[in-house]
Amino acid sequence: MDLYFEVEGEGEPLIVLHGLFGSLENWRPMSRKLANRFKVFLVDQRNHGRSPHSEEMNYALMAEDVRQLLHRQHLHAAHVLGHSMGGKTAMQLAVLHPENVRKLVVADIAPRVYSPRHQHIIEGMLALDLSRFHSRKEIEAALAPAVPELATRQFLLKNVARLDGGTFGWRLGLEEIGDNYLRLTEPVAGGRPFDKPALFVRGANSDYLTQSDFPAIQCLFPNAVLRSIPEAGHLLHVQNPDFFSRIVAEFLGQRVPNSLLA
Repeated sequence: MDLYFEVEGEGEPLIVLHGLFGSLENWRPMSRKLANRFKVFLVDQRNHGRSPHSEEMNYALMAEDVRQLLHRQHLHAAHVLGHSMGGKTAMQLAVLHPENVRKLVVADIAPRVYSPRHQHIIEGMLALDLSRFHSRKEIEAALAPAVPELATRQFLLKNVARLDGGTFGWRLGLEEIGDNYLRLTEPVAGGRPFDKPALFVRGANSDYLTQSDFPAIQCLFPNAVLRSIPEAGHLLHVQNPDFFSRIVAEFLGQRVPNSLLA
């Protein structure tokens, strides 16, 4: 799949992968912080943002999407940073194609199976016929019973777009995501342990990635380190961006033996 992406900065290439219901737009502020040291590729994953929609969606396919992007950009390998769903895509790429990943950064997700905690959100979004609404405020109010958290509703509304006929519609492939959602809760599978440097970053107030996940992480990523971001939940790159950008830049900038990067 020919993914949509944007590039900013100069230096070693860094692929950035957003989470479920997100897009590269959510990472533009962070890209500006990292672009003074890296050539940042902000990527829309399949069924998200401005990338194509597909009836097939799983982590092996999404990892291959990124691998093909590297190939089209004439990049043999890059640093890869992924948040939540994007973190699982990044991990899947690392264990299946370690030659394409120099260093790995995973933000607030573990390689394990997760409960379908977003099912009610998908059902609430699918229940809305956006063509009947006249304003984003109306859509937000209609979504409130299914998604009572205001911050979450505002995040989801970033996926609402004006269509050519002037009506509202979902920019992301919502039906495709819904049909494949259980595949997105599955663990990282296949491949072999990724023995290059890996940084796992968790929000101190988040339950997505905890200290108890670290032994299982080390089985797949034996050279992994775990850091916590204070005063942050799952959206750690938004809630404490300076701390997040600093530890990511420091980790990616560390020199490591060539034998690990080969």
